[in-house]
Formats: sequence, C-alpha cells, structure tokens
Amino acid sequence: MRDLFNQPTDRRGTHSSKWDLMETLFDVPPEDGLAMWTADSDYPTAPCVLRALQEATDHGVFGYFADLSRYEAAIEWWMKTRHGWEIDPSWILTTQGLGNAIALSIDLWTQPGDRIVTFNPVYHEFEQKIRRAGREPVQCPLKREGDRYELDLDDAQSRLDGTEKMLIFCSPQNPSGRIWTPDELRAVADFAARNDLLLIADEIHHDFIYPGQTFTPFDIAAPHARDRLIVLTAASKTFNIAGQKTGNMIIPDDELRGEMVQRLRAIDYAPNALGIRMVTAAYSPEGAEWVDAQIAHLDTNRKTFDAAVNAIPGVRSLPLASTYLAWVDFSGTGMSFEEISRRVRKNAHIAPSPGPEFGPGGETFLRFNLATQTARVAEAGRRLQDAFRDLQ
Repeated sequence: MRDLFNQPTDRRGTHSSKWDLMETLFDVPPEDGLAMWTADSDYPTAPCVLRALQEATDHGVFGYFADLSRYEAAIEWWMKTRHGWEIDPSWILTTQGLGNAIALSIDLWTQPGDRIVTFNPVYHEFEQKIRRAGREPVQCPLKREGDRYELDLDDAQSRLDGTEKMLIFCSPQNPSGRIWTPDELRAVADFAARNDLLLIADEIHHDFIYPGQTFTPFDIAAPHARDRLIVLTAASKTFNIAGQKTGNMIIPDDELRGEMVQRLRAIDYAPNALGIRMVTAAYSPEGAEWVDAQIAHLDTNRKTFDAAVNAIPGVRSLPLASTYLAWVDFSGTGMSFEEISRRVRKNAHIAPSPGPEFGPGGETFLRFNLATQTARVAEAGRRLQDAFRDLQ
C-alpha cells in the first residue's frame, strides 16, 4: 500500500491552491517549482473514500439528504479505536471544515474588540481569523528549549488584562509538530479556567503520530474542562479531502452545544452530502489501514528531509513527533530572513510557508510540507543544500 503514496502526480492546472498559486504568492516558477506550503497532500485519498464517491456518482442523484447517524457512528468509532476517546454521537456538530469551525466559534462566543489568546508560533490562520472578525489577538510566546517548545504560562498570564474571552490551542502543535503531555493539557485547561476563557482545541493533526509517540485528546487529559471545551477535528488532513469542506465540533457541554446548534440553524447551515459520504468511508478499518501506511511513508519522508537539511551548517529541522510539516530554523546561518527566503524561493525554487506568519518565534523559520512523494522530498533536500552551498 505504501506505493500509493509514491506514484507521480501533477497537480498543476487543477485549481490547486497549493500548486497553482505558487508563482503568484511566492514568485516560484511553476515549471520546476516545488510547492511545500499549504498543508494538504500530493497523493490521492484512500481507495475506500474513492469508492464511496464513485458509488455516489454512479447513483447520479444529488438531492437533499437526511440522517447523519452513520457519519456520527463512524466518527465515534474512529475516536475510540484510534485515540481511546469515547464520545457521545450527540456531541458532534458538523461545519464547513475546521477553519469554518474556528470562525464560527469566534463569531458566536466573542464580540468585536474582545481579546483572544494563542500560544506562538502557531498556525497563522488563528491570528488572521481573529483579526478578520474584528477581535484582538494576544500572542503568548512558547519557550524554545533545544528542539522542543515549552509552555510559559507565567509569561502568558502577564500578557492578559482580564478582558480576554477565548483561548485557541493547537494540539498537536502546528508548526512544530510538538505533542503536548496530559499534564501540559491540564495546565492549559486550568489556565483557561483561571482566566474564564472558552477553550477551542484544534486537534486536526491528531492522526499523524509517529512511532514511539502518544497523542492524548484534550477531553481525556482534562475532563474537568468540559464546561468550556470545544474540540475541533476533521478528516481533511488525514485523508487529503480538505476541498470537501467537512469538519466537526465535538462539544460535550449541553449548553455550549445548544448555543452552537441554534447558531447553525440561524445561518441555515447543512453539511456537504459528498463530504459526509467520504468521511464516513474514511473512518473505517480500511481507512485506518491506509493511514497506518501513510504514517510509514511520512516517517521515511521526515527522515530523508531531516538528514539533508541538518547537513547544512547553521540549519536545523526540529524533530517531528506529529504532523507532516517540517519546522526548519535557519538562525544559525546568521542570514536575514529576507536572504534565507530569497535563496529558498529563487535559487532552490521551493515555496514553503514563511515562519514570521506564525507569530513570535517564527522569525528565522520556514515550514516545509512533507506530504508528497519521497522523490520530491529528496529533491527538495538536494536543492536546499545547493542553495546554501557556500556554507558547506
């Protein structure tokens, strides 16, 4: 099955934001450029998902639909068998992707001008969604301890003024791939409680866990936080179906869930029928087998990439415990970010995500998406070594 992930694909000209916007956004030529920014994969989704979509197409009728029971049961099964998390299907609310779930949460549970807390560096869309909604981000830096980020809750507390309403927390952590321990998650929950913050836990990367690592869902680590906890999940990253815009809010608290149900009804939201079919098929024993094979493929990719990049003097790819997003520190080169970015884009013809977009702590970093064919990852490593050849 691992060969499925190494079959050559060409996504250029398919309306792929990752590949077709590479020249516009990064000035990287599409002819030989490598798109390594947006967090989606370059290989097809699982065969079981493709069959479900084909069955729907063969039927040929795409009218209104009802009954999410099979979909909810599939999510319940996945969370229990893959993550040891027993949920009630009634906790599940479906949204138009995880990003939409974050935006809905900000819209419903905060007001314009409210302050919203994040721990940085973190997924850049947190801050962008906060600002687009007219709210104010409060960026709390993580501490870098060698190759590992640590929480600094005392520093975070000093940055709050008592008007904050929400904390958006990334677990596993994007961009660093850090997996938080249960004790750390409980500390975050207690921090949220002390400051009366609604806690939005983005767990979209929870299926990308490398050998020897363990991920703990927030609700398992801190069940006492259920009165303020909204967990966000999706199959979109795991199965490369982000374009279907199907994600979930899992809300154990009846009052919070009721408020969101009312909001979804008010805006006349209903999920995408094809997305529902695809996620239902994905969250299955066959889908789990495919994910296990994908993890083995990604494990090869991260080792291939790290070996090449870490051979460049002054460059360090932080070891990934989770995600397929390599977080690479170029600070040891002594170069400005502009020079680093120029060499990567103009010399190596690679388009990664710029580190400064992730907030404090990202100033000397680039984020590289490794969810592609291993040959492309190896090629990216060679190009980066050539772009910094003068440091050898």
